[in-house]
Amino acid sequence: MNEIRPASLTPTPGMSDDEWRLRVELAACYRLVAKYRMTDTVYTHISTRLPVPERHFLINPYGLMWDEITASSLVKVGLDGNKVEPSDYDVNPAGFTIHSAIHMTRSDVVCVLHTHTKAGVALSCLKEGLLPLNQHALQFYGRLAYHDYEGVALDLDERQRLTASLGQNPAMVLRNHGLLTVGRSAAEAFILMLYLERSCEVQLAAQATGAELVIPSPEICAHVAGQYDMSDPAWPELPWKAMLRELDRSDPSYRR
Repeated sequence: MNEIRPASLTPTPGMSDDEWRLRVELAACYRLVAKYRMTDTVYTHISTRLPVPERHFLINPYGLMWDEITASSLVKVGLDGNKVEPSDYDVNPAGFTIHSAIHMTRSDVVCVLHTHTKAGVALSCLKEGLLPLNQHALQFYGRLAYHDYEGVALDLDERQRLTASLGQNPAMVLRNHGLLTVGRSAAEAFILMLYLERSCEVQLAAQATGAELVIPSPEICAHVAGQYDMSDPAWPELPWKAMLRELDRSDPSYRR
């Protein structure tokens, strides 16, 4: 019951089973980000690295809402963000700057997810950043990077500084800009983003009360962070598969 069912369309002739699987998973990720209201109309991106030596990636067709994206509509691009195969859709090369930087330097990363949500952008504007206020936030304790704002991400020179800021962390706050997560799968990048977003929402809600905040001791924070064992790449599979079943019940068209 937990396994992803075969896609409703067969891959294009010549497309590997691995590529089709990654397309279905990435399309599902786009739909789930839309379902959980973390989109910014047609802007921001989620990208997936393909298992080929040419260093090709899948990214959203520019101009489609995220709840319209399907496995077959995803566009294959190179490190410059330009199309490497014919497609009915355009891409936004400028939007790939952040993604290409990470894919070029983090061989462990398959999926990069970037958002501009209300809570995420608001949190990114706070000098103190994400506080270890609650159990959701504590999974990011010692695992969250920060990158200072340099303007709209059009300058390729920023890529080196961005990856230096990220280091080996799975998540980053782009100051005055938004949130970013990376994963060994679309499932991992999505689940990390879902809980990073909730961490931001909870902090902003708590701060809005004006009451004194209760922050656990550094010892407790480190202990709880250690309880979140992320070493096994399969750790997000249980909630991910449950969400896919829910997605399939409501609208399985992402598999096309």
